[in-house]
Amino acid sequence: MILVSPDCFSTSYSSMLFSRNPMLSSQLCFTIKRTIQSRRLCIASSLITSPDSFEVGRLIGSYGFMNITSYSAGGMDFEYSGGQLKIQDVGEGSVKIRLYEGRIAQGALRGTPVVLKVYPGQRAGGIEADKMAANELNAHALLQSSSQGKCQNLLMLVGGFETKTGEQWLAFRDGGKYSAADYAKVTSEKNSKSIAIKESSWNRFDQEQTIKRRRYFVIKLLQGAITGLAYMHDHDRLHQSLGPSSVVLNTIAEREAPYLVPRLRDLAFSVDIRISNLEDGLWSFSEGLWRRAIAAGASTPMEKQAFGIADDIYEAGLLLAYLAFVPFCEAGIVDTLSLQVSSNMTTSD
Repeated sequence: MILVSPDCFSTSYSSMLFSRNPMLSSQLCFTIKRTIQSRRLCIASSLITSPDSFEVGRLIGSYGFMNITSYSAGGMDFEYSGGQLKIQDVGEGSVKIRLYEGRIAQGALRGTPVVLKVYPGQRAGGIEADKMAANELNAHALLQSSSQGKCQNLLMLVGGFETKTGEQWLAFRDGGKYSAADYAKVTSEKNSKSIAIKESSWNRFDQEQTIKRRRYFVIKLLQGAITGLAYMHDHDRLHQSLGPSSVVLNTIAEREAPYLVPRLRDLAFSVDIRISNLEDGLWSFSEGLWRRAIAAGASTPMEKQAFGIADDIYEAGLLLAYLAFVPFCEAGIVDTLSLQVSSNMTTSD
């Protein structure tokens, strides 16, 4: 049931993708027709595949999402999911994502390594899981269809399908098994180990070179992440979940920094900020963002668009702070949450 935004690839398709649940499909289709009315939704047919198109390998791992369910600002209380403000109630989300190694089994790209991202069916993840999968495919379909060409700093989606159990599988070209969070964790643990055993090189030049390599690696990582984010903003799309875990790396070896290509992933909460979309009020996963925008005084579509971009840039600033500290510190001294709390305290001052 993955949907693709208007103005896409073909005019001969209607709103639903590959849901095997006809009752759910008809309900979603009716909702879409009510809210969008005259707009035509069409399928990015090149991204619609079958399970037979891929060979699934070993499980890489799994992860979930945090739900921020309330905040208070300016004497106003709202209920929402997502965002950062002074006072937050944070809980664990119900959607658990699994990642598998794999490769393409058919066609011209046969043998190409992929990473398969699995959203649970409705029984396990509820309707939210289907919406997240749909939104992520929508975002990639839009960004990958740009006339400006594809951005190497965004993970490339090569296909998607639904299983008989209702799970939504998205296949991405393998851009690396590591994330910026993995790199920071490994590096900080090395720092701790070196201090614990009082390791000290007799060669000061070697120490200086290590720091220089690390600094170069971090700068190139940030440049790639910001380039990907800027590409999204140029195409009227917010990321809205930017962080160390959402930046994929093809290597975490600092000596291989010249070959490093950071790529953004996790676009399940991305937001379409085209003016027409903001005017129509077609908001998906962004109610909290626009409530915060209104609380900050943004009322027109252009003001909301600017607020959304600024909110993404705020998250990019937290990523910069994280990478400026964690890889150069001992393990456990600095983490994302402490940086965010410090940032909020600074903002409130």
